[in-house]
Amino acid sequence: MEKNLIERLYQAYLAHPSVTTDSRTIVPGQIFFALKGERFDGNAYAGEVLQKGAALAVIDDASKAGEGTFLVPDVLTALQQLAAYHRQQFKTWERPVQVIGITGTNGKTTTKELIRSVLSQKYKVLATEGNLNNQIGVPLTLLKVNPTHELAIVEMGANHPMDIAELCAIVHPDFGLITNVGKAHLLGFGSLDGVIAAKTELYKSLASDGGIAFIDSFNRDLLAKAMAYGVQCRPYLPGVVEDCSPYLSLSIYDTEAPDPLFVQTHLIGSYNAINCLAAATVGRYFGVGLEQVKEAIESYVPQNMRSQLVDLGHGNQLIMDAYNANATSMNAALTSFKMNKAPHKSVILGDMLELGAESAKEHGVILDYLFTSGIQLDMIVLVGEEFCKAFKAKALSLASQHPMNVRCFATVQDLIDDEATLSNFGGTILVKGSRGIQLEKAAEAIKRIFA
Repeated sequence: MEKNLIERLYQAYLAHPSVTTDSRTIVPGQIFFALKGERFDGNAYAGEVLQKGAALAVIDDASKAGEGTFLVPDVLTALQQLAAYHRQQFKTWERPVQVIGITGTNGKTTTKELIRSVLSQKYKVLATEGNLNNQIGVPLTLLKVNPTHELAIVEMGANHPMDIAELCAIVHPDFGLITNVGKAHLLGFGSLDGVIAAKTELYKSLASDGGIAFIDSFNRDLLAKAMAYGVQCRPYLPGVVEDCSPYLSLSIYDTEAPDPLFVQTHLIGSYNAINCLAAATVGRYFGVGLEQVKEAIESYVPQNMRSQLVDLGHGNQLIMDAYNANATSMNAALTSFKMNKAPHKSVILGDMLELGAESAKEHGVILDYLFTSGIQLDMIVLVGEEFCKAFKAKALSLASQHPMNVRCFATVQDLIDDEATLSNFGGTILVKGSRGIQLEKAAEAIKRIFA
C-alpha cells in the first residue's frame, strides 16, 4: 500500500485508537477492519457497524464505499501495515516501549503468561491475549500498545515456512525467545528441520535489529541457529526440578543470590520448568527482584486446559492438558506423568493432528513409549482414528509382551457413550490430545460421574 494511505489511516487510528475485526462486538468509536475469509466477507457488515457507532470501516470492496468507510487495496495488508507503522512510533515516545517476541512449538502461551506475571511486578506490561498469535492477532496486539506501557510481549505462532519471518517484519522485537522446537504442524513444515528453520527466523530478525535472544543453552538446535545468525544471547538461569507430584516445584539459581530460589508453582508437569526458568531469566534481566520473581511465578494459575489440575474428590483428579498436542508435547506429558507418584494412574490420549506423512509413525512411537517405558497405568484410553489404527497394528505384540487395559474409540462421543469405561476411571487421569479431538467433552463427562 502507498505510504500516504497508511499515514492517513494512522491519523484516523490516533483519533480512534481501538480496532476490531468482529462486527458482532463493535462498540462506538472503534475502527472496523472488514476482513474476508472462506465463509465470510467483512465488507458486507460495513454499513451495520457504522450504524452501531463505528468511527470508521476499513474496506476493500469499492461497492461498499461511502461515508464513514476507508477504501484500501486489501484489508488484511492494511491492518498489518498499520500495526507495523505504529510499531515504528514506539521508539519516538518519551518513554520508548520495548518489545519481547515469543515463539516455539510448545509452551508459548504459558511462557508468555509467566513472563507477563513476572514483569508486571515492576512494569506496565501489555501482552498478547490468549493465543491470538497469527497474522491477524499479532497486528491487533501491537495496536493496543500505547505510551502508558513500558513493555510489550507479543506471542507469534507459525504453521508454515516464513510465517515467523513475516510476523517479525511487523513486530521487530527488541528481545525474543523460542520456547522449544518439536514435531508439530509437520503437514505445513514438512519436517522437523522445517520447523527449526521457521521458528529460528526470530533469531534472524533479532540479529538484524541488534536485539537479544533469551535462550535455553542446553537446546542444541536453538543454540546452533543462534550462533549461526550471530544474535546476542542471554542464557536461561539454571534450575533443578524438586518435585512434580502433582504440582511442579523447582529451585532457581542466580549468581547474585547466595542461595537458590525455591518456587512452588501451580503448574503440572516437569516440562514446565523450562518455562519458569525463561520467565525468571527475563525478569532478572529487567531488574525484577528475586522475591518478586518467586511471587509472580507462584501466583500464576494456568487456564484453558493448559496443565490444569481438576479435583474430582475422594482422592481422584484430572490433569487437563488438552489444549493441543503434537509428538513432542505428548512425549513430554507422558514422561512427566511417569514421574507422578499417584498410586493409581490412567490416560486418555487423543490423536495428534497435522502431522502429515509422519502421523502413523509418530502415533506408533507414543504407543511404544506407553508399553515399554515402565510407566504404570491402570487404563489406557485412545481416542481418534490415528491412535486406534496404530494400536490395531501393534496390538498382538504389545498385548503379549506388556498386557494393559487398553480401550479404543473412534470419536470422543463414542467414549462418552460408553459409561462402563468412564465409570472405571479412578485415581489420577491425564487427558492429552489435539484440540480438534475435543477431549474436554470426555473430561466433563467424567466430572459428572464423580459428582
